[in-house]
Amino acid sequence: MGDGALSVWERSSTVRVVPSARPRKLAKVPFAELADGRLQGVVSSGSDIGRVYVSSVEAGTYAIACSTNNNRPCGGARGSFCNHIRALVDEAVLQYGVERVTRYLKAEPTGEDPSGYSVFNAMYSTRPAQGDSSAAAQVFSRFLRHLAYLEYAPATAPLPEMQWFPTTRAVA
Repeated sequence: MGDGALSVWERSSTVRVVPSARPRKLAKVPFAELADGRLQGVVSSGSDIGRVYVSSVEAGTYAIACSTNNNRPCGGARGSFCNHIRALVDEAVLQYGVERVTRYLKAEPTGEDPSGYSVFNAMYSTRPAQGDSSAAAQVFSRFLRHLAYLEYAPATAPLPEMQWFPTTRAVA
């Protein structure tokens, strides 16, 4: 896609508008981002409709953190990857594409056709340590801020508060 296909706003924006690699359903993982040196996001609970988990995987070390939105630890993440992390990786691959996710996380998936499953297996085989879950509140806060945009009427004009500055510890 050359510059001719971009709108004036997209060309003048400091943050490029990047379409999703493939469409994804938002019911299981409504929020996924590559930021602050981590793949992080919000994952819905499989057993309680009122509970969500804030999960993250650190780039390079693959240290994991998973807790509920009120900072209770995930029962499935006892020294290993839980299903929330697996769902987060799968949805990140759908949203950003496998190349971008592997480059950001510094993962080396095996096989001829890399997928979310192969990225997950590459990280899982390293037996990563438990990560710091102190960023969970910030991630959940950003998720809630994104939900607030659903209340706006559709418009084509740019929203000033959506012009984010790049993260300070970006990997990719």
